[in-house]
Amino acid sequence: MSRIITIANQKGGVGKTTTAVNMAASLAVAEKRVLLVDTDSQGNSTSGLGISKHELDKSLYDFYSGDAGIEELVIDTALPYLKLVPSSLDLVGTEIELIGKPGKETLLRDGLQSIKDRFDYIIIDCPPSLGLLTLNALVAAETVMVPVQCEFYALEGLGQLMKTVELIRESFNPSLDIEGIVLTMVDMRNTLSRQVADEVKRHFGTKVYRTVIPRNVTLSEAPSHGKPVMLYDVRSKGAQSYLALAQEVLQGG
Repeated sequence: MSRIITIANQKGGVGKTTTAVNMAASLAVAEKRVLLVDTDSQGNSTSGLGISKHELDKSLYDFYSGDAGIEELVIDTALPYLKLVPSSLDLVGTEIELIGKPGKETLLRDGLQSIKDRFDYIIIDCPPSLGLLTLNALVAAETVMVPVQCEFYALEGLGQLMKTVELIRESFNPSLDIEGIVLTMVDMRNTLSRQVADEVKRHFGTKVYRTVIPRNVTLSEAPSHGKPVMLYDVRSKGAQSYLALAQEVLQGG
């Protein structure tokens, strides 16, 4: 039975794509069958797995435009257990093209029905905004994983996302739940990092993962080499933290 987890935060720069790529890769290393769906027009999850956005025959845009089924878009990656539905810049126009289309909020959920039994986990990476692409990703999901950067405005962004989740529960997806909150770019030597971490834990308790993702140069370098961090340097703190986070997800599921 497949679990569909959307990685979302309306705030940009919080480690959403880093989390999507490395969570998916970590689950695949544990020999779980994983599909990563890149719904961001920037295509950073796609390039982060070594796939050139400019050489794709088809991308998620072709699904939303009605020219391809999701099953036609699934491609291999460097990890045997990890597949990808890639994104491209064409997705930029999708939200405008979908305006007025019946059932536009449930397209991705309906499209994934045909392939979800092939995977243990489907991870969906979102753009840093609440448009139709993010809405589709949240409607398709069973749970939402929320990366939160340990900075001053972290709780503000988190509060906005919780309101969005509640609205989606009321309108489209009553069973949508919070998978967990993962603290990213953490430097526990920094007083603000510690304060934000304590505040998030105070508000959300056991929904906050024990594993935190540190500020780590290797995590920043890996995407430029088109690799998840565990293929770039498995001994790094960044790689070890995502492998530990994947274990928490596996234990929770």
